[in-house]
Amino acid sequence: MSKIDVHHHFYPPVFTEALNRAGGDPSGWFVPDWTLQADQELNTKIGNGTTILSMTAPGACIEKDPVAAANLARASNEYAAGIRDTHPKSYGFFASLPSLLDTDACLTEITYSLDVLKADGIIVFTRYGDDNHYLGHPDFTPIWDELNRRHALVFVHPTHAVDTALVNSTLPQPMFDYPHETGRTAMDLITRSTLRKFPDVKIILSHAGGTLPWLINRPATMLPYTPVDIGLSTKEILDEARKFYFDTALSGAHVMLDLLYKIADPDHVLFGCDFPNAPVPGISVFTEQFDSYKHSGMDHVQLTRRNALRILPRLQERLSE
Repeated sequence: MSKIDVHHHFYPPVFTEALNRAGGDPSGWFVPDWTLQADQELNTKIGNGTTILSMTAPGACIEKDPVAAANLARASNEYAAGIRDTHPKSYGFFASLPSLLDTDACLTEITYSLDVLKADGIIVFTRYGDDNHYLGHPDFTPIWDELNRRHALVFVHPTHAVDTALVNSTLPQPMFDYPHETGRTAMDLITRSTLRKFPDVKIILSHAGGTLPWLINRPATMLPYTPVDIGLSTKEILDEARKFYFDTALSGAHVMLDLLYKIADPDHVLFGCDFPNAPVPGISVFTEQFDSYKHSGMDHVQLTRRNALRILPRLQERLSE
């Protein structure tokens, strides 16, 4: 049975041009030479039947001018919709937004992307601005309110930390730091009660939740007994984490999946590969590990396909035709 890949990027020409004008990706990662043909070849190689495209970090935020950022998001979403319309069973997309600090522009693009382009969901990044505006920040309440009203699917992808200095030249931030950013924003969403305030939003965390599975028991056990007690018990904090969905991009190692299954709802684990930002040989290794993974009571079709179809109604309808 073919896979549904929910963590898979694309580079429309306008995005590549914007990155090159800005001097490259501020995280230190390379700008891939993405083509639809190369994408289709990779999908065949690893057994993807349907790919949900998204524009990776920094996305439209590479443009510092608000109008330019809004235009980049719109052009990229229309480009993705064109691919989806040409290959409706093979592709879907998560729509890009300008910076979440630009509330009105984001609400406009959410409306256009979901109502006109019929996007499968929305991609947001772990942090915005020149400070630590992680996703639970009160400034983002109007955006979460709209996404909740729409019962939207939201894909959370890491972006670089405020400090873009590299540990060394061989460690661009996506290599090691991105999982920390995902863990940070996940804990921000939990400790600010964002998941409780907006229960109708489904949130996918990249890369098996980053550091969240590894560290969640630390704050969950300590917070209830400190001066910064958030009013949740250890069990309630762990239950909040269980609400997230988790993709397996670059996370097929069995030790990682074992740990993920200790905190995740089995119905909330989804396949992802992180093409083209991850090298194809690395994708192949992680996918082989994922395909060989066995877990008590686990249905492999559930992981690779069925779980995704439950939260992708357009695709479910299209594939049933």
